[in-house]
Amino acid sequence: MSVRAASARKRSIVPALAACVLLCATMGARAETIGSALVKIYINNPDLNERRASVRVRDEDVPKAAAGNRPRASLSLNGGPQRTGTRQPAGFDAFHNRAFVDDKYSGLPKTTSVSATLPLFDGFHTKHAVAQAESGVFAARADLLQTEQQALLSGGTAYMNVLRDTAVSNLRKNNIAVLAEQLRVTRDRQLFGEVTVTDVSQAEAALAQARSDYTAAQGALENSIANYVQIIGDEPKRLEPAAPLERLLPKSREAAIEAALSEHPGVIAALHQVDAAQSAVHVAESALSPTLSLGAQVYQQYDSYLGYPGTRQLSGQVFGQVNVPLYQGGGEYAATRQAKEQLGQARIHVDAQRNSVRAAVVQAYSQFTTARAAIVFNRTAVKAAETALRGVRDEAAFGQRTTYDVLKAQQDLLNARVNLVTAQRDMVVGSYAVLAAIGRLSVKSLELDAPAYDPAVHFDQIKDNWFGLSIPDGL
Repeated sequence: MSVRAASARKRSIVPALAACVLLCATMGARAETIGSALVKIYINNPDLNERRASVRVRDEDVPKAAAGNRPRASLSLNGGPQRTGTRQPAGFDAFHNRAFVDDKYSGLPKTTSVSATLPLFDGFHTKHAVAQAESGVFAARADLLQTEQQALLSGGTAYMNVLRDTAVSNLRKNNIAVLAEQLRVTRDRQLFGEVTVTDVSQAEAALAQARSDYTAAQGALENSIANYVQIIGDEPKRLEPAAPLERLLPKSREAAIEAALSEHPGVIAALHQVDAAQSAVHVAESALSPTLSLGAQVYQQYDSYLGYPGTRQLSGQVFGQVNVPLYQGGGEYAATRQAKEQLGQARIHVDAQRNSVRAAVVQAYSQFTTARAAIVFNRTAVKAAETALRGVRDEAAFGQRTTYDVLKAQQDLLNARVNLVTAQRDMVVGSYAVLAAIGRLSVKSLELDAPAYDPAVHFDQIKDNWFGLSIPDGL
């Protein structure tokens, strides 16, 4: 290439580079990071919001259970027309026969009563029912944390899949350009008799395969983009590279397993379910206990004494009531046995959950460590393949290598680069998977720019409510 041609080419490239820099700076303002993508999931994900609503629904179980020890009051009004006929003895007549006086009355009797009851002892039913409800609330919160972790893991995976498939698509697109140039050079060499038609056919086949692989890569990228939109809610614009969360991980697999067995939301939820089942046993047993309550009633009656119009009666009563169950068909005994079986089932579920968590940690940690090692090996492979390709091309120029050797070296370099990209994706996703398997994948641990949802806020707002139909958000 002449100096003038090189200078002209340089002048044509400089504006293009400047435009590219300007475009990248403009796109950088709209660039998406994995953190910003996860914030969108945390705030807007429908599954997460549904689970949060489910926890708020479960919160109401506590004041419902606490109502068992609270006083009850009622007001009763009734009235309606009444027709009364009476017959009263009135001595004897002249013939010594019993005489009677008949009378009929029409009235509108009305009764107003106010009654109140205060439970004094219910066999500790309410106490254990409240404990059962609270354990259910804590279990629901743990399930919410698990849902949050799965949403964040799914979001991180979708993000990295788009990055990987974009990079692979670009590599395969570039490979087409390289092989097209290789085909052109091979055809030129055929004209000079340096290679045969076989070499040209090999170059053509390699180019056709590269175009097929690029089409498949584009399809995989489109699928990853569709999954990204489904999970995160937006089209991926310009995704920034993401780093693995290696600094947040335990130093060894054994340490990760130990942490997971005590911290994972699934294990915590299972333990709270055991507490709830234990309380359920006591609730069932309370049906066999005596109950004690104190009551009062005041009622006012009009036109109701034997139907006589104008009569009025005011009554009041304070009473205590003791109920001692003796035998009620045996249902309470069956309910108690059933609750004990459910308690045993809940304890077994804890063991099953711990086994599941342990397996998830081992799998995720293996994925992470394998990907980390693969990155080291694939970087070496890429450098070696680049060196080999340069050497094979130089040797082919002197007739020491065939076209097939050049094509194979080019394919080896492409495979090494694709493997490196895949390993980089696997290491990032693997680090997120390890954190999720332990139970530490959260807004706080990731330091995301989003306020953490605190389910205790709603619980504290409603747990002691005695009255009211409105929920805290005003509905």
